[in-house]
Amino acid sequence: MSTPRLNIPGGVTGAAFESTRDKLQSRRRVTNAIALTMSLLAMAFGLLWLVWILYTTLRLGVGGLSVELFTQSTPPPNTDGGGLANAIVGSLLMVVVATLIGTPIGILAGVYLAEYGQKRWLASITRFINDILLSAPSIVVGLFVYAIVVANTGHFSGWSGVVSLALLQIPIVIRTTENMLKLVPNALREAAFALGTPKWKMVLSITLKASIPGITTGVLLAVARIAGETAPLLFTALSNQFFSLNMNQPLANLPVTIYKFAMSPFAQWQSLAWAGVFLITLGVLGLNILARSIFSKK
Repeated sequence: MSTPRLNIPGGVTGAAFESTRDKLQSRRRVTNAIALTMSLLAMAFGLLWLVWILYTTLRLGVGGLSVELFTQSTPPPNTDGGGLANAIVGSLLMVVVATLIGTPIGILAGVYLAEYGQKRWLASITRFINDILLSAPSIVVGLFVYAIVVANTGHFSGWSGVVSLALLQIPIVIRTTENMLKLVPNALREAAFALGTPKWKMVLSITLKASIPGITTGVLLAVARIAGETAPLLFTALSNQFFSLNMNQPLANLPVTIYKFAMSPFAQWQSLAWAGVFLITLGVLGLNILARSIFSKK
């Protein structure tokens, strides 16, 4: 039995259909061209400022590089010579200690959220608080640590600076660890459980092991984030003109030193400030490249 065929008049109806289709295609091409142009202009606008900032940092920062920059402490006002050795060592010390404190806490919290808490009420509250901390301004964290630590101890210290940097780092590590663990296929977990593997051993030997590259990337990005933070250290570690490794006293650091020197009227201090900006930019850029290379290789 043959299927009845609908007889659609060809002439005017077919021509109208073709005309409508051409108009729609033409409209889509125009819309696509406008959207693409706007996107390219927005990208060019952002890249313009980025290139300008990098060029200015390179032009003014390289001129301040010298051997004394890494061997001498910050000089007195309006004095030739001097360097940033005390600020460089102080920043490295606080960032390393903050990373040693914040990384284990962040990884453990991320493991709980991804493997144990999941949809429990405690996990939901933790994620909510973590999201708030991720978006909170760093100066808020600095004021919090000032009220809790500095005000109670009666003096600024390197330890209070470490606490503020660790509080900024922990939410990043938590989010990265949770996301990386969620990317591990559930089939691996089910296979381990089928073989009688305890959950703690499965997490340690399978999911964490598979997520090491991503977690390492998150830790490096978190270090890059806290390396240039100024506001929290202004309220916690403050600064020190002399070389010191005493964490119980105000500790010199690059961000606060750069802020102080850049705002001064002395050309010598301004030159050292630009050299410090160049060092921080170079360090952050290196950490980002290292993190992306580790993640891409794995």
